[in-house]
Amino acid sequence: MPYKAKKPCKYQGCPNLTDGSYCEVHAKQNAKEYEKYRRDPDTRKRYNREWKRIRDRYIAVHPLCEKCKQNGRVVTAQEVHHIKPLSASGTHDESNLMALCKRCHSGITRGENNRKQD
Repeated sequence: MPYKAKKPCKYQGCPNLTDGSYCEVHAKQNAKEYEKYRRDPDTRKRYNREWKRIRDRYIAVHPLCEKCKQNGRVVTAQEVHHIKPLSASGTHDESNLMALCKRCHSGITRGENNRKQD
């Protein structure tokens, strides 16, 4: 199956082509800027170093996307999802976590955001 054509990096003046929105250099820069200036301070407090350690341990034990595995597909997990969100008094407890690929995590998160708007 052919790949999609690469598109220009969204960073103004950058000549690089990319599969996503930003080239590798500007993706890191954009993520850093988002984390520092645009991300909600309460969210930033919840996802600290402790969370990164918990996440890394969980991914090491659950390397495959749990949702894809249920559907008979083998896909590497890249995200750890809170089944009950921290904002709804969820915890970092292992029973509240789920290893997901980016596609499944985006789908679940998008679904949760749509329910909040209703």
